[in-house]
Amino acid sequence: MGRKNRNVNKFAQRKREKREQEKNPQAKPAEDTRKPYEDIVRENASFEEYYKAQKVCPDEEWSQFMSALKENLPTAFRITGSKCEANALMKIVKSEYFSDILNMKLKVEGHEEEEIKPVNLPWYPGGLAWQLRVSRTDIRRSEALYKLHNFLVAETAAGGVSRQETVSMIPPVVLQVQPHHKVLDMCAAPGSKTAQLIEFLHADEDKMPTGFVIANDVDNSRCYMLVHQAKRLNSPAILITNHDSAVMPALTISDPKNPESTKPLKYDRILCDVPCSGDATLRKNPDIWLKWSTGNGNNLHGIQYRVLRRGCELLEIGGRLVYSTCSFNPIENEAVVHRLLQETGDSVKLVDVTGELPGLKYKKGMTYWRPASKDMVFYEKYEEVPEKWQTVVRPQMFPPSPESADKFNLDRCIRILPHQQDTGGFFVAVVEKVAPLPWEKDEKDQKEQTDNEKTISKPEPPKKRRRMGGYREDPFVFFSGDQEDVFPCIKEFYDLKEDFDPTCLLTRCHLGKKKNIYLVTPTVKDVVQRNDKSIKIINTGVKTFVRCDNKNMTCPFRLSQEGLQSISHCIGPKRRVRILKEDLILVLQNDDPSNPPEIKQFSDHTKALVKDFATGSCILEYKDDELDLTLVGWRGVHSLRAYTATPDTVHYLRLLGADYSKYDVNKFKKASDVPEAVPEPQAMDTNCAKEEDTV
Repeated sequence: MGRKNRNVNKFAQRKREKREQEKNPQAKPAEDTRKPYEDIVRENASFEEYYKAQKVCPDEEWSQFMSALKENLPTAFRITGSKCEANALMKIVKSEYFSDILNMKLKVEGHEEEEIKPVNLPWYPGGLAWQLRVSRTDIRRSEALYKLHNFLVAETAAGGVSRQETVSMIPPVVLQVQPHHKVLDMCAAPGSKTAQLIEFLHADEDKMPTGFVIANDVDNSRCYMLVHQAKRLNSPAILITNHDSAVMPALTISDPKNPESTKPLKYDRILCDVPCSGDATLRKNPDIWLKWSTGNGNNLHGIQYRVLRRGCELLEIGGRLVYSTCSFNPIENEAVVHRLLQETGDSVKLVDVTGELPGLKYKKGMTYWRPASKDMVFYEKYEEVPEKWQTVVRPQMFPPSPESADKFNLDRCIRILPHQQDTGGFFVAVVEKVAPLPWEKDEKDQKEQTDNEKTISKPEPPKKRRRMGGYREDPFVFFSGDQEDVFPCIKEFYDLKEDFDPTCLLTRCHLGKKKNIYLVTPTVKDVVQRNDKSIKIINTGVKTFVRCDNKNMTCPFRLSQEGLQSISHCIGPKRRVRILKEDLILVLQNDDPSNPPEIKQFSDHTKALVKDFATGSCILEYKDDELDLTLVGWRGVHSLRAYTATPDTVHYLRLLGADYSKYDVNKFKKASDVPEAVPEPQAMDTNCAKEEDTV
């Protein structure tokens, strides 16, 4: 018998394995059989048979429904950002881009020339959302639309535009988020809906929201997609968590009536955009044609219900929850909602929100459907289901009886079909909690019962902590207060107001130099500090200060553009420069860090302002009747420059009506026909610490 735990020579082990493979060669892995989207035949007989039988679409509209599904999805986007910037960008979009393409005809694949008609979505707040009759691929491949493509790419990177499927925008709109709401996005990745929730949370630009958004996803790797979205949102009121939403833990927060004690965290708004078969996204994901089957929806019904049920448990009485899928299947949609309504009795109700979506074309929710097994046999009642299919077709999947259908109000659900307004498909149900759920006990009685159990029973052994997958996250270390080692110099240099709370600043390390400093709101700080042991927090806060060890700086931290909007109102006049328009354009157009604009190039107005200005990071401000811009600047010994990334630079130049042609490259022209490319901006100072984008 061989020795246990003997040391193994890994190098020798690899050599042995290599020799073994040479003696017994393994069969080559099967070739990748995936097809380019253009080569996929957009047909599936089972799909057509199933949905015809379910009557998801009236018979007279069936051919339109199927024709629309086989077309590529149109492009859609929303204008985002502050009100003044959004309004200015909207004017530019209409005058500079839409006017050029209004009467343009474009030949797209498989069609004759068609007009590109920009359509404003009437149901989206502020008229900020648009849809174009061409797909993203058409825009990318058409030279006639290269400027529009450049605009969408640059503004998406800068956060001025968010590209998102039209119907995907609906759930956050009907959720009706207000700045004071505690919001939970249960299945948040990749984050386009989360972005909308944050935008609505920050609707009052004059004040920091007292609410917050917790964006959760079960997939650790997809959580980092949320982190990327959060960097564009620049909000101190977001937490990104990694947990199975079907068993989302109950968190606690401080009780406003008694700050020394805690109370369970109940959410005012919950978005429950659950994992689904995705067959309503066939226009965007044609590969679903190849793998669609009836079993997909049946397999997901259980997890969808558990997520929805947990969402209702975490919802505050009087709160609103939106359940949504990108599936046509009633087993994933109405059947899940019906199951919830059956089990919760009168404690929750469906809300009719059609009045909140003016101009939206939709079908009412279904009140009758038939579950089917994988062999495409439909059943009217569970008793008809053969034993071999009873684990696939469950009793809870069946519709309400005709005599009880009216009390559930399933017709208040919304179904969007692709042929109605040239979109993808979607299902939305809005739920309001009007009373505690039947299985929820009064908190006082529950506490008394727990206290009694502690008295009678023996103490339980400590529970093991749940093992969490993915990377081990760095800690969240909050500043202790005014005496935190680096805070006094930051406070003095940036002339911070006395009411600024330094305990809302945090870093991601216990020891060593503080590199990046983040800012959160007081409510987010409370959630993090009270719950960091019970849930895996991936990211929170907005980067506000970045270490910049420069011999010319009296403070070793510069401002970050990401957190500027959140900290700007706390910074005093000592580090602010109210710059003229021509000077701001000069700063932005001369963004080569090795050759910054010298002070002598500026107007007398700006020269006077910066004459005795200490070197280092500062705020550049510009304001007129339409625009109110703030960006991070840098006062050098003999120069003044902006500390903005290229997309932000293009964004500001566009808003100011200045020339940004050097960035608007026509990729269809040969390199020899285009002026020499401008190098990407480097860090402002070679001695300045490089920003970490992985946090």
